[in-house]
Amino acid sequence: MMRRRSFVSLLGGAAASCVSWPVAASAQQAAMPVIGFLRVSSAADSTHLVAAFRLGLKETGFVEGQNVAIEYRWAEGQSDRLPALAAELVARQAAVIVGHSAAVQAAMAASTTTPVVFVVGVDPVRTGLVASLNRPGGNATGVTFTTVDLTSKRLGQLHELAPHAELIGVLLDPNQAEAGVQLRDAEAAAATIGRRVLAVKAASPGEFNAAFATLVQAGVGALLVGGGPFFTAKRQRLVLLSARHAIPTSYTEREFTLGGGLMSYGPSQADAYRRAGVYAARILKGEKAGDLPVDQAVKFELVINLGTAATLDIAVPTTLQLLADEVIE
Repeated sequence: MMRRRSFVSLLGGAAASCVSWPVAASAQQAAMPVIGFLRVSSAADSTHLVAAFRLGLKETGFVEGQNVAIEYRWAEGQSDRLPALAAELVARQAAVIVGHSAAVQAAMAASTTTPVVFVVGVDPVRTGLVASLNRPGGNATGVTFTTVDLTSKRLGQLHELAPHAELIGVLLDPNQAEAGVQLRDAEAAAATIGRRVLAVKAASPGEFNAAFATLVQAGVGALLVGGGPFFTAKRQRLVLLSARHAIPTSYTEREFTLGGGLMSYGPSQADAYRRAGVYAARILKGEKAGDLPVDQAVKFELVINLGTAATLDIAVPTTLQLLADEVIE
């Protein structure tokens, strides 16, 4: 902002300065590119992902508020709001829109030309987001990770913590494209160790209590929670229900375990969003989304909460602790 003494010293040019400065500032602000950041969750549930995304931007030369603006849109757990929110970002003339599975589908439906960077846990080719991983084509690219291939490993880890569990529950979000594959993988993995699986589904928070009531009534000895943004957004509720019913539970993301969950194993969501930030920045610099190969997550994390294990009277094997990327005391 112009200091008063400088303003006064301009004498006859003062009037011109008073008029031209706001116009120039307005033009500069208008020239700042806008990134649309769209998620089905709330802002409070996504602070770690936003921080990671900003880090990726910064690594590639963009800082929010300095040379790029970010417009955030949160569906607050209501996926039916995503199309309208995506349309808002398109109307705002966002230079690129970043989102997860459901959000990116809404963004791509809202515009076939606005570049889109996705962070998804499904096969983007099979689900039609891109033509191929190496040459996406169209207006979308991004970062992909999947918890499907990790299901058998997660079940094996859970078995180490709860070796006497004859029946293992699997909680799935039926709206997740890979839910069926997750269940088949869990059943196959359980069969190899002589265990059975009971699948329950929840597509809304109102279905959680009934799902856990079914698990408790059936006498499950452990629980595997499937992946997806809906479960992530409601992680505090899921962790609370597992604790209330004293069910040893494995989750897909570190944030569950930080919030009191027993164990998690899966790709780092934060690292995936950092990578998405890098891709968004590259698009702002002029690269085309369709020319950027889909990036695949390479960072996986095993996190164990020893405090929760003690509450459940579970002795965590030393071998498992040594394998863990993080042990919460």
